[in-house]
Amino acid sequence: MTSSERARRTATASAPGTLAEDLAARPDDALVALLAARPDLASPPPAGTAVLAQRALAAPSINLVADDLDLLGVAVLEQVIRLCSAAAGRRADEAPGAGTTSADDVRDALAGRADDADITARIETLRDRALIWGPDDAIRTAAHAPAALPGRGLHLTGPLAELDTDALRARIDGLGERERELLDTLAQGSPLGRTRDAAPGADPSRPVPRLLALDLITRVDDQTVELAPVVGALVRGERTRGPHDLREPVLEAAGGPAATSGRRSGIKDVDAAAGGEALELLRHLADTLDVLGTTPAAVLRSGGLGVRELRRVAKATGLDTTLLAFVVEVAVAARLVDNGFPDPPVGVGEAVWAPTVAVDTWSHQPAEKRWQTALEAWWTMPRRAWLIGEPGSEGSPTPALAGDLHDVAAPLERRMIVAAMASADPGTSVDIDSLMELLAWRHPRWQRRLHRRSVEATLDEARMVGVVSRGALSSVGRALLDITVDRDPRPTAPESDVDKTLRLAMVAALPEPIDFFLTQADLTITVPGPLTPELATELSALADLESGGAASVYRVTEDSVRRALDTGRTGTEITGFVAAHSRTPVPQSLEYLVADVARRHGQLRVGVASSFVRCEDATTLAAVLAAPVSESLALRALAPTVAVSQAPLRQVLDELREAGFAPAGEDSRGALVDMRDHGIRLPGGRGPRRAPTRRPGQIGPDRLAAVVERMRSHDAAESATPARGKAAVSAGSGESATALLALAVRTGRRVRIGYVDAHGSASRHVVVPSSVGAGQLVTGPTDGDDPGERYSLHRITSVELLEN
Repeated sequence: MTSSERARRTATASAPGTLAEDLAARPDDALVALLAARPDLASPPPAGTAVLAQRALAAPSINLVADDLDLLGVAVLEQVIRLCSAAAGRRADEAPGAGTTSADDVRDALAGRADDADITARIETLRDRALIWGPDDAIRTAAHAPAALPGRGLHLTGPLAELDTDALRARIDGLGERERELLDTLAQGSPLGRTRDAAPGADPSRPVPRLLALDLITRVDDQTVELAPVVGALVRGERTRGPHDLREPVLEAAGGPAATSGRRSGIKDVDAAAGGEALELLRHLADTLDVLGTTPAAVLRSGGLGVRELRRVAKATGLDTTLLAFVVEVAVAARLVDNGFPDPPVGVGEAVWAPTVAVDTWSHQPAEKRWQTALEAWWTMPRRAWLIGEPGSEGSPTPALAGDLHDVAAPLERRMIVAAMASADPGTSVDIDSLMELLAWRHPRWQRRLHRRSVEATLDEARMVGVVSRGALSSVGRALLDITVDRDPRPTAPESDVDKTLRLAMVAALPEPIDFFLTQADLTITVPGPLTPELATELSALADLESGGAASVYRVTEDSVRRALDTGRTGTEITGFVAAHSRTPVPQSLEYLVADVARRHGQLRVGVASSFVRCEDATTLAAVLAAPVSESLALRALAPTVAVSQAPLRQVLDELREAGFAPAGEDSRGALVDMRDHGIRLPGGRGPRRAPTRRPGQIGPDRLAAVVERMRSHDAAESATPARGKAAVSAGSGESATALLALAVRTGRRVRIGYVDAHGSASRHVVVPSSVGAGQLVTGPTDGDDPGERYSLHRITSVELLEN
């Protein structure tokens, strides 16, 4: 195609010259789609399409919408910028100016690198999002269009794009030591570098001009160069296809060439393993909440959880510090743990990390609801828990719950990674290198953030919450992709279909709860599956957990039996409970242990006097009074079987037990009371969670349609022709304005009014008044005006009669 033919084809007289003209010519549904794709343009509502165009052409708005462009979309936009710049007589790295190009030219330039249908689809996407405009034979783009690119250079359409990865590796391998050091520096840090050697007249023997000559770096301006993403990936040793192939990569299976032919575990096996991981997470959460409820952790001055406190809790729960740090982060995100000042205060009254009152409700919910709470907390929390322990901004290890972990982009990155995993067939283990290639293609602007360490750490977290298992995405993970954060948080709100789908996937993944266990002669109780919540609570009061997992093992000890007796149960009731739920006969060793502890338990009775000690056996009480513990408690005998103390009830019980006695608590009626320590609780934890995002929230279609209608009304008001004469215009809402409106009612004339709504937003409308009275202007039907719409007269700022 000759240049004259191209010029004739791009010279279209009817083509809109500006974006404002193009937007004004678009139908309403196209503008609604534009505002839905770029919600920042609709907040606050623009006065008209001219204002909308100004916002759409601004660099910050273009930078925001470009996050959703894939590699082919970026390449198409780069090519449009190149061709428009050439048509305007500018260099490729300069602003496009007023030049135009055509869709055929873009397809010809990218021929062989992607399918024509895909290129055409990307052109339509860019046009729908107002990054380009005009017909196919006269496409224009904004001066700030380069703000949508992943870098400041045109890396996908320059000379580098003609090379494959083997040729690129050969060029890199042939570099000298100084050039390679420069590439290593740019690959590990920022890809931008400042240098005096970037100017065209620089010494060609220096490293920067040599790299520019080899197209391994790109000149941004005379003092700035940029490393291409593909070169950086090769220098870092990452797998990449190179910039020449713009087709979407096929997600490969681990150990196989493609996801459809790789080794598969089966979705049922993946879901079962994910359910097991979820049960482990719930157990870790429960253990951590118990420990923090008994001995809360101090809050650092910086607001985090210190390494010493984290190790203390890790020792008490049996978890390693890395896993515990993640569990604590999820608990705080789920508002099961918070920092504050408990009542009564702990220690010297400083702030602590402790469970909230929401724990008492959460702990009694079914396993799938507890799993959903933890899963959604991880899915939406704006924090990077995997950075805990790594050097922070000051060089010291980053503590858990620290402010340095906050990153509003974290939830978006999780969604990107999980969505990419969903591209594989269900039950297929995904190759990590293939996943990295797919992420780089789908989100080129995020390539440096979605590095291998970040992706692997996110997948590890996803495994712990049951989203990924055996290297494949579980059914719960696929259902999670439909979760939105803007749900109705009220307890009475009906459950959405998305919630039901997620809950059903969780129920199917979790093993069926059982209501039995197996008792052994060595005083252990084996549980071959997850217990029902009620039975789990009963068993935890009788026995101590030794090992968790799909099959748990509990051990019955003298202390655990005493703990069960403290809840008000008798020895006979405990033995009956074990016999009712054990699939094996109750061993004699267990019966003897329960009977022996029960015989001694409760001989001493402790009440409130501040405290009193009561015993039917005067000899036992005399032994207590003779023991050293009576002095620390200041026990005083009132009768052979009764003594009192000024110490609190809890203290009397604890010290008597430490002295070798087995007292039990009783109320004022003499009945045994549950004296177990239920832990410290902080207020809060009941409010809705809100996941911060990097962009304005989505606006409903009805509101967007109202915004478009308002813009159309403003455009109509701006283009209307006012009637001649001073009497046809009135400022304010006084008598002259009312007279003009009354005249319009009698003659059926159109008027243009200025109006300020209750929110202080000014607008202009073209209306046909039908009646004026009672402080209201009622309009009749006209273009862009609904029948029967009312305007308050005191809010009208101007009235103009229009030519019919």
